[in-house]
Amino acid sequence: MKFNHVATRLDLQHFELVVEMFKVKLGFVELRQTGRAVWLRQPETNVDLQFSRSDTVHRDADKLRSQVSFLSETPKDALEDLAAWLRAGGTEASVGSYSEKEFFLDAPAAFVDFVIEAMIPELADYPVKI
Repeated sequence: MKFNHVATRLDLQHFELVVEMFKVKLGFVELRQTGRAVWLRQPETNVDLQFSRSDTVHRDADKLRSQVSFLSETPKDALEDLAAWLRAGGTEASVGSYSEKEFFLDAPAAFVDFVIEAMIPELADYPVKI
């Protein structure tokens, strides 16, 4: 088997706004959309992101441990920019931190089971050859 994509859930009411944010602010390209999900890919990557529409009212209390993660030289600023974009679209969003090098964005009404993480690139500089 070969790794293909990661799937997570977005609230029905915020689905289009979050998908648009990934396309406009992060440069993702829409690969395919069905009535229940969308598949996205950021250019120069080879793992896809699938968002499924969800009408669940229960939000995972431990969702800070499930992330869609990005690398950035300025992770906090990058997430603050996304948070402002979501708030301008009418969705509550805030940025928190795991450490001084790792930050997360949560939009509680939109993100059912994950947060968006951004961390400095050095944290992903693994001493492993693949």
